[in-house]
Amino acid sequence: MTILENHYYFYILLLPLLLYFCRLADRRQKKPVEPTVWPLLGMLPEVFLNFHRAHDRITEVLNSCGGGTYMFRGPWFSDTDMLFTSDPANIHHVFSRNFSNYPKGPEFRKIFDILGDGIFGADFHLWEIHRKTTMALLTHAAFNARLQRTVWEKVETGLFPVLDRFSRHELDFDLQDVFHRFSFDNICKIVLDYDPCSLRVEMPHLPCEKAFSVVAEPLLYRHVIPQRIWKLLRWLNVGSERKLMECSEAFSEFIYPRIAAAAANVDGSVLGVFEDVYRETKMDSSTSRRDFLKDTALNLMFAGRDTTSTCLTWLFWLVAQNPTSERKILEEMEAELALEKKWRSFTAEESHKLVYLHAALCESLRLFPPVALEHKAPVQPDILPSGHRLPRNGKLIISFYSVGRNERVWGKDCLEFKPERWICPSGRIKHEPSYKFPAFNAGPRTCVGKDMAFLQMKMVAAAIIYNYHVRLVEGHPVSTRDSIILQAKHGLKVKVWKRNWKA
Repeated sequence: MTILENHYYFYILLLPLLLYFCRLADRRQKKPVEPTVWPLLGMLPEVFLNFHRAHDRITEVLNSCGGGTYMFRGPWFSDTDMLFTSDPANIHHVFSRNFSNYPKGPEFRKIFDILGDGIFGADFHLWEIHRKTTMALLTHAAFNARLQRTVWEKVETGLFPVLDRFSRHELDFDLQDVFHRFSFDNICKIVLDYDPCSLRVEMPHLPCEKAFSVVAEPLLYRHVIPQRIWKLLRWLNVGSERKLMECSEAFSEFIYPRIAAAAANVDGSVLGVFEDVYRETKMDSSTSRRDFLKDTALNLMFAGRDTTSTCLTWLFWLVAQNPTSERKILEEMEAELALEKKWRSFTAEESHKLVYLHAALCESLRLFPPVALEHKAPVQPDILPSGHRLPRNGKLIISFYSVGRNERVWGKDCLEFKPERWICPSGRIKHEPSYKFPAFNAGPRTCVGKDMAFLQMKMVAAAIIYNYHVRLVEGHPVSTRDSIILQAKHGLKVKVWKRNWKA
């Protein structure tokens, strides 16, 4: 406790100095330039001044440095120096060419301890077990049939009734919240074989569902606050660490009973498959079966909820601002699916034919990747293709958000929403390497649920765009949230009207 107290009081004493330098930095900040390194405080004043727009400020600095890489200097003795990059060559090097030198590592596991031994934080043998098992599940015909049926049923019994109510009463509502609930119900049904029915007309409050949105912000704070400080906050159970603790409790209270309920009938289910893996594989004896299944489920739920809901939120914001794209999506539906202007949902087979809609989703993911950044640290010292040196366990932050807004990568129109950039002259979707388009990560850790995510997003987006007019509520502020997951800070307030199709 004495050591923690000493560091705590050290930073308290620095507070007046921090405020003074923040005022100076605010006066100097006339245009996007590299942050000033202040005595004792490093670049910390820059963080305080721009935390409300952290991802955009990181992008400005990376784009202004020429090569897309710069070193962030933290306060003296804080151990928060970090190398930031959006350089595709560096991304390819770290995620593919020198993959073995960049495991998740102990620092990642400390920051993301809430994920436990799931696939996101696992390394080496445990990661291989998770990946192989998950890939085997996702490629199984029975699983895919169940996935398609689950999505279709949730559109029919959850999404349409909720949108109909808002349309009938001409109410403003948060479309992002609707997508969060839709994705949460879907992934719970798929992973836990349980539908919590969070997406229904009453829009009930479910602590676990809300915890997924809350947890992303404290995890970003852990990247910039010195470890000694956030550990002290955790010990005191205050601030962002208190929120994180409450989220962890909400996850446990929701998932553990589902594991117990599934214990009697696990054959063929996702939990059943992973329970077999736990029994048949030599797992770390410190991890109980119950905790292993809980961590596995939580990681899969994070992946299934956040990617789908975040991408759909930004897609509808972008399409609302670009009505030409909405018209092209509708024209493609009518041309490819021979529609009869009749109220309906869409099957997986029909969704596969919608190339322009797929391109629009890719463009949404390019501009707003669900996971905004990734933390890496080399096991051995390394030199990146950009020439920057990283010591052993040196902190490297890859900004996926900045990659999509880099002129050197995507051209001078990189900030424009142009689905056409994803369509080849042959009419097919253009493939882009993952180090240029890292929305689903890159290299061996590329998201194994990528196809599953696109399937869900296309079925949902097609159903909404075809059956409803969606318009933004005038004056509602829309900006990115300061968190690991790139959600809309104030949600996405919209109004919907049913199209005049036959019932």
